[in-house]
Amino acid sequence: MIIMMVAVFAIMYFLMIRPQKKKQKEEQSMRDNLQIGDEITTIGGIIGKIVTVKDDSLIIETGADRNRMKITRWAISQNNTANEKLAAERAAAKEAAEKEKAARMEAKGKTPKKKKEEKF
Repeated sequence: MIIMMVAVFAIMYFLMIRPQKKKQKEEQSMRDNLQIGDEITTIGGIIGKIVTVKDDSLIIETGADRNRMKITRWAISQNNTANEKLAAERAAAKEAAEKEKAARMEAKGKTPKKKKEEKF
């Protein structure tokens, strides 16, 4: 009986608690690495550019009239600037992998298959 309870708690830890802690570490790392000029999105959906960074708060500039708002770090949902850089790096890596694959196939004497265009 006790072994079953320990097994259930172990399963819960690996399926629920551990991934949540990993996600919290990633979010904290993102919040700690914010810099002036980064474009961010708050948990309320407000998109703005960081103007000033302080210990626990920052000031963002948002909208066409460049309104300034003071927000706390924990209210930041995502760093759009970092996400765009990451997406560009992934796209470049994917393109390089495709070129390398095509070069290997050409060296073997095979012609690479062309992708079918999607019709909508």
